[in-house]
Amino acid sequence: MYRVAIIEKIHDDGLELLKKKSNYKFELITDVSKENLIKKLPEFDACTLRVSKLDETILKHCPKLKVISRHGVGYDNIDLNYIKKKNISLLITATANAVAVAEHVIYMMISISKSINQYDKEVRSGNFKKNASKIVTLELFNKEILILGFGRIGKSLIKRCLGFDMKVKIFDPFVSEDIIKKFGGSKVENLDDGLKSCDYLSLHVPLTEKTKNMIDYTKLKMMKNTAIIINTSRGGIINEADLDKAINEKIIFGAGLDVFEKEPIDENNSLLKNSKVLLSPHSATFTNECKSRMSLETTKNIIDFFENKIDKSMIVKI
Repeated sequence: MYRVAIIEKIHDDGLELLKKKSNYKFELITDVSKENLIKKLPEFDACTLRVSKLDETILKHCPKLKVISRHGVGYDNIDLNYIKKKNISLLITATANAVAVAEHVIYMMISISKSINQYDKEVRSGNFKKNASKIVTLELFNKEILILGFGRIGKSLIKRCLGFDMKVKIFDPFVSEDIIKKFGGSKVENLDDGLKSCDYLSLHVPLTEKTKNMIDYTKLKMMKNTAIIINTSRGGIINEADLDKAINEKIIFGAGLDVFEKEPIDENNSLLKNSKVLLSPHSATFTNECKSRMSLETTKNIIDFFENKIDKSMIVKI
């Protein structure tokens, strides 16, 4: 009998999959305080994980734990050094969220380009066409997007961008030019060159020491004053203070953020008052369809792990 801790609620479809397996027993843990996790987790062989943190102070109390299955693809909330030392496997939902995130990027691109929030506000305030002609809007047609990171989400996004007749450039040192060409894009060898020419920038890289503050004021100053930045990957890749400054100084046109350096976002964060920034609460994967896919993939990964048939693309190499 394998015992699985479901840390934070996931879609019922994933739980139903576990229920069908007689040799698996699961328990939902909604109190994710460090004290409660230390108390509850020692008895489990596996756990699912959403946004809660699992650091050494918790994990050192979990001698039975063999695998952590992330409900998502990022893992900056897990102590990688410790799980490597203790040979605890880490799995991700590598295929479940690409469509939802790519659609969220498109939604943000269109919303900002068309100044939807401003138009909506004007209509609701009774200024039906009084200021409409003064509001700046942009087209996606024939514009250039730079996709930073060409994994599954980047590959899903490029299809949608090409549907809008956009020119797509890719910056990813780990992906060959041949693969990028097959998807209809062109490879950029130098990030600065890509930033100078792009109309849109969409970020799809993990948060690491190398990517932290990757887009700062120096990089932003290279971009067009009509450029729009979208970040649905991880907070901290864009320096938020620099982004706010660049938009206020009209160095770039605007930005869409689904992720933040601190989550929940600090109530004093100046981006909350910036009308040229579109915000969402780390919710790009919150479509009904994606929540179902992610829950199924999260629990299936655990089952496949213990049955020695896990897809290698789901395993994080630490």
